[in-house]
Amino acid sequence: MILLLLLPLAALVLVGLVTVSLAGAPRAARAVGAVGICVASVGGLGTAIAALVLGDSSSLTLPWNTVIGASFSVGFDPLTGFFLLPIYGLSAVCAVFGAGYLSHAHHGRGVAAHWLFYGLLVSSMALVVLARNAVLFLFAWEIMSISSWQLVTFEHEREETRQAGITYLVATQIGTAFLCVMFLVLGGRGSLDFLNLGASERAASAVFLLALVGFGTKAGFVPLHVWLPDAHPAAPSHVSALMSGIMIKTGIYGIVRVLSFIGAPPAWWGWTLVCIGAVSGVVGVLFALAQHDIKRLLAYHSVENIGIICLGLGVGLLGLSFGSATVAFLGFAGGLLHVLNHALFKGLLFMGAGAASHAAGTREIDRLGGLLRRMPLTGAAFLIGAAAICGLPPLNGFVSELLVFLGAYNAAAGPAAQAAAAGIVVAALALIGGLAVACFTKAFGISFLGEPRTPAAAAAVEAGASMTVPVVILAAACAAIGIFGSLAFSFLAPLAAAIAGIAPAAAALIQSGTRAVFVKVALAAGVLVALVLGLTILRAVLLSRRSVRGAGTWDCGYTMPDARMQYTSSSFAQPLVGMFRFPLATHRRWTPISAFFPVKAEFSTHTPDIFTQGMFRPAFAGIGALLSRLRWLQHGRLQLYVLYLAVTLLILLVWKLG
Repeated sequence: MILLLLLPLAALVLVGLVTVSLAGAPRAARAVGAVGICVASVGGLGTAIAALVLGDSSSLTLPWNTVIGASFSVGFDPLTGFFLLPIYGLSAVCAVFGAGYLSHAHHGRGVAAHWLFYGLLVSSMALVVLARNAVLFLFAWEIMSISSWQLVTFEHEREETRQAGITYLVATQIGTAFLCVMFLVLGGRGSLDFLNLGASERAASAVFLLALVGFGTKAGFVPLHVWLPDAHPAAPSHVSALMSGIMIKTGIYGIVRVLSFIGAPPAWWGWTLVCIGAVSGVVGVLFALAQHDIKRLLAYHSVENIGIICLGLGVGLLGLSFGSATVAFLGFAGGLLHVLNHALFKGLLFMGAGAASHAAGTREIDRLGGLLRRMPLTGAAFLIGAAAICGLPPLNGFVSELLVFLGAYNAAAGPAAQAAAAGIVVAALALIGGLAVACFTKAFGISFLGEPRTPAAAAAVEAGASMTVPVVILAAACAAIGIFGSLAFSFLAPLAAAIAGIAPAAAALIQSGTRAVFVKVALAAGVLVALVLGLTILRAVLLSRRSVRGAGTWDCGYTMPDARMQYTSSSFAQPLVGMFRFPLATHRRWTPISAFFPVKAEFSTHTPDIFTQGMFRPAFAGIGALLSRLRWLQHGRLQLYVLYLAVTLLILLVWKLG
């Protein structure tokens, strides 16, 4: 079975190489790349599902003698299988969307290279979760980072894209440096195979902190998130969907995998994840609320949802620390299920935003408007994704957040320290949910409702099938998991029980009690759907024999209202942004009204990332100034560089002999 799991990786790389050979025929390269990657991803998805159903836990180890400590060691277990599902599933859907997106937006420029790096990204993500050796893991991790960087800088002729690529590359290399140190500590026994990794009680805490920084940089924990708001808007929309929906989750996978190496967690590990999750969730949604670029807004919501996942994992660790099986089980189940759910609705939202921005020629929310009538399928799908990311029933975001809530409620009945952490989790989730509703009311309302704000928005039309079918599929998946949440929970329960170390009998007891909650939610959702359908049918029957005319809404006495009389994104969000002015540091520009009949009035806001401006940019500027003083070492003379190498080798030789 493990060989069958490796076949899709080889197929993805092969498809990429074939597209490069077709660089002179961009239309053929686009077709071969999109179809080939979609077929290979679907094949990988089917193989992963089959391995999960069969309960396969196979492994394969081959020698890799050219690198010390390395071996081509791969394996499959339920955790690997779970992460392979969104990797292959979303990759296939994004490939279909990308075929249409690239054909309209870029006229064949660089398409062959794009599909090569797309295939490398998907295959490297799969290899990351299959790897069972630290060197192989880091090898796949680096391929994932470099290939995604190439995709981010696809439109490299733009200055903002190049800057986003540099920021992402620096961030990911810093994270990798921490991972290298972490694996060196774990491999102190002399082997870098996962089966032999371990750490003493004192070293385990150091490993945990190194993992938080190394994997947290990729996942987007605050304040390590600074690359996301730049990289996601710069990348093509299907790449943004893939990176946000799947790639950043490899950081979550890494944390969960490392936790299996380092023994029983102390309580402060759970507290740390709860605090990181609360801060990331609240900060992410606050900064999203203040954005005017729709893809940048979605990027900050990735930070928010990573925070929610982190809250679930924190609850799970607290349950392990305090010996509460129910808390651990529900926390891990909620956090991991949100990994899958976020992949679905965030992929949907990024692709929906990409279709809208392509149709209107802009990503600025204030230059959209009225798109729902012109793009009904995209608009309806985006609305479903918006409701799902807000955690509203009966959609999938509600299911996973409900599990985290239930875990926190059970934790509240435990020791004081556990109850205090549970209070933070409940408060954070409530605040995140409320702010997310406000944010997506702004995003959907201003972008898709009202009147078009520009001629381009007024001329927008629905995208082709290759761009509408993917968002419809993801919208249907969001609704299906929301309505049949009990089945999704049952599917994930064995994995959550294994991570929590719960016996099957105890897990079944907890699962039966939780399933009853989901049955009630499903019944309520069924009643709601039936009510809406019934009212729709009743309205159609009552109006079937009457003439129906359309008329404009009441316009407050204005005879010729125009788009300028609608809310802007700044004015709509101002009450909440003003309430959180201190952490956001929002800059406001406005012209006060000083007459009864003003000729001109203006109000706009700009919210820079305080962590970029106040932390990382000054730090890197200081490092750059310090290193510039060492330029006297670099003369451009080859013989001096050879001398440096010789002296270094001599020092190492003396140290080794000593």
